[in-house]
Amino acid sequence: MNAQNGSAFMPDEDLLYTILADCKRTVREYATAATESNCPAVRTAFNNLTMETLRLQGDLYTSMSQMNMYETPGKALRQDIDKQLQTAKQTQQTSQQFVQQKTGGAPHAAGIPQQQTNSQNSYYM
Repeated sequence: MNAQNGSAFMPDEDLLYTILADCKRTVREYATAATESNCPAVRTAFNNLTMETLRLQGDLYTSMSQMNMYETPGKALRQDIDKQLQTAKQTQQTSQQFVQQKTGGAPHAAGIPQQQTNSQNSYYM
């Protein structure tokens, strides 16, 4: 990627920021594709692609942080995280109740398995 004058195409930090931003965009696109897919196999494929891209983004973020190329955000307070998790759980329950009402009370009538959340993560990024 060298230009004709022998200098780098762009500084490594700028290139890595560009790749990191592209990983974030790609995750959003894959998540949208997964939520809009009708075929279970396609949905699974996009879920897998989303997770792989999240892993790649996380690895790149970690590497950039270790090289002091990315300022690490401040630590989140546990109570704020717990509050956000509680809000998300309430929203999920409300959504599930709505779906059950609209599908005649069958929780899996729409072919959507109920998902369990794991709030035992030791860190948050």
